[in-house]
Amino acid sequence: MSGIERYRTGFVSILGRPNAGKSTLLNALVGEKVAITARQAQTTRTSIQGVVTLPEAQIVFMDTPGIHKSDNLFNKRMMATVRGALEGRDVVLFVTDATKSVSEKDEHAAAVLRNAKNAVLVLNKIDRLDDKRLLLPLTERYLSLHPFVEVVPISAAKGSGVDDLLRTIVNYLPEGQRLFAEDYMTDQPMRFLAGEIIREKILRAAREEVPHAVAVLVERWEELPRLTKISATIHVERPGQKAILIGRKGELLKRIGTEARQELEQMTGAKVFLSLFVKVNRNWREDPEFLNAIDWRAMVGSE
Repeated sequence: MSGIERYRTGFVSILGRPNAGKSTLLNALVGEKVAITARQAQTTRTSIQGVVTLPEAQIVFMDTPGIHKSDNLFNKRMMATVRGALEGRDVVLFVTDATKSVSEKDEHAAAVLRNAKNAVLVLNKIDRLDDKRLLLPLTERYLSLHPFVEVVPISAAKGSGVDDLLRTIVNYLPEGQRLFAEDYMTDQPMRFLAGEIIREKILRAAREEVPHAVAVLVERWEELPRLTKISATIHVERPGQKAILIGRKGELLKRIGTEARQELEQMTGAKVFLSLFVKVNRNWREDPEFLNAIDWRAMVGSE
């Protein structure tokens, strides 16, 4: 058997409840920031791809929104993304918060795995667990909900157990040649990544006041010899949310812009001039045309 035949390549979806640490895990696996993180639930809104290339395998990861109740068109689209992430995957990672007991919502989330192939239970946040013996009854409870092929305890935030998880995944991948270049990490357009970075700074600055009411659309991306000009519109649902984001004398919006610009400069390796505008868009979560506009898959090829 040749080396090429022994090489493994496959697709892996990351699923779980909101705030289980899925995006943090994706970033830890890839080794770079390809998904934003924040304390609020439902930080991830669409499928986000990251690629890990190892000497023996290439793994294409797909992060997904947290499994939740669909109460509007936007949430229904997110759950459609979750269900789509189960199709044609070689491995599914079901990420759970190891510091919490199994709830009815966890049971509902595990039920989504009904037809999943090679589902691995990932017990995350073990760094916050003082008594590791509690992992055993937690594992048994989850195994009663689904026949997971493996159970891997990790701390995505600290990076512990991530290498063990990678080795476990490789064992379940089919043989195949590399699909992407060795240094390839994500297929998300820069325009979408910029919008996500801005949204992350908003989530962290505004906390609970406007977590789900914010959408960011990058309207302009102009690369000059020494400067990249970026203009983005922050869409909110109510005038009060707009006032919160702008802040007293525009101080909060200025802080959001400064933090986003600094990270964008690190990402692009160039000086960035960032302009932010806040607009009230009262029903954007029920507007199919607008939801298409903020979906990164609609931006591919737009650079």
